[in-house]
Amino acid sequence: MNQSSNKHFEILDGLRGVAAVIVVAFHILEAFALGKRNEQIINHGYLAVDFFFVLSGFVIGYAYDNRWDKMTLTGFFKRRVIRLQPMVIIGAIVGAVTFYAQISPTVFPLIENTPVTKMLLVMLIGFTMIPVGKSLDIRGWGEMYPLNGPGWTLFFEYIAYTLYALILKRLPNIILMILAAIAGALLIHFAVTNPLGVIAGGWSLDGEQLKIGSLRLAYPFLSGLLLSRFMKPKHYKHSFLVTSALMFTVLAIPSLGWKETAWINGLYEALVIIIVFPLIVYIGSNGTIESPKTKKLAKFLGDISYPIYITHYPLIYIYTKWVVDEVLSGKTSYTMAAVWGVAVFGSSILMSYIFVKFYDEPVRKWLTKKFLRS
Repeated sequence: MNQSSNKHFEILDGLRGVAAVIVVAFHILEAFALGKRNEQIINHGYLAVDFFFVLSGFVIGYAYDNRWDKMTLTGFFKRRVIRLQPMVIIGAIVGAVTFYAQISPTVFPLIENTPVTKMLLVMLIGFTMIPVGKSLDIRGWGEMYPLNGPGWTLFFEYIAYTLYALILKRLPNIILMILAAIAGALLIHFAVTNPLGVIAGGWSLDGEQLKIGSLRLAYPFLSGLLLSRFMKPKHYKHSFLVTSALMFTVLAIPSLGWKETAWINGLYEALVIIIVFPLIVYIGSNGTIESPKTKKLAKFLGDISYPIYITHYPLIYIYTKWVVDEVLSGKTSYTMAAVWGVAVFGSSILMSYIFVKFYDEPVRKWLTKKFLRS
């Protein structure tokens, strides 16, 4: 395919934002169903992460496959670090600033007895994207990034970028297809054999969680990379509306199995990752937005997509603590929970927009000028 480095996928940007906003809503509602997947509203919202991995594979392949005659490995990694790391730092800072507002022996048993020096050490380590193990778990949830849980997906993103730059970019399509088929088969096997019937996990630095994270990364990234190589330009009308509606539908659908029939839900999730998400990226990459208002909406969603994803979770920690300690115990009404849930949702959007316009974009522009002058 004759790729153009100038082509901009406005629909894919918008879809990334749609998925990120759904993740925020999912996490807000998750506070009411901790450990009870069958009661979760927007039940499959966590699969948005797998969509992000498909999107990453597509964008990386499209943007870089034909540039390696002019670009070094150092240049590639500089571009990735400049794109991701400024908001990683902000996410860790927001997590640190709000950390002691999350004290709850019921939900987060370790916070109350965590000294400030240890918390700050975890923050500084988080700036570098180096994951931490049990000895630095300051929350009690076993997260590799205890101040900002969703950072685990960036950990796997960096693994994907490294594999792409060192190995995958050199492989012929047939080998990538074989690897994708194997990865898809392993994903289906895990989905239908694990007792919970969910493709969720990857956030802890232990063998089982690393296995789950790797399974969630492998097929989506490879399928996105293959899509970037096989894409044939077409034109689909109303593709942003159609793909956004499809995205919401597959993520919001209720659990399809429980206990003895959990494999049904697992199979559903595997098929969404293997078939539906690549289809959404394919349609989105071949569509255009005609309406000026829709263009603005897609741009806004694209602008806040990464910032909202990497900064919203500290607010979720606070909200989850409050819901469990106050609402589920009967001290506060569900009406107030709904009001504060909407407030958290709106605050996440506002915070991310402020960060992207007054921090992320200026910092990335300065870093690009300083380190990527060519």
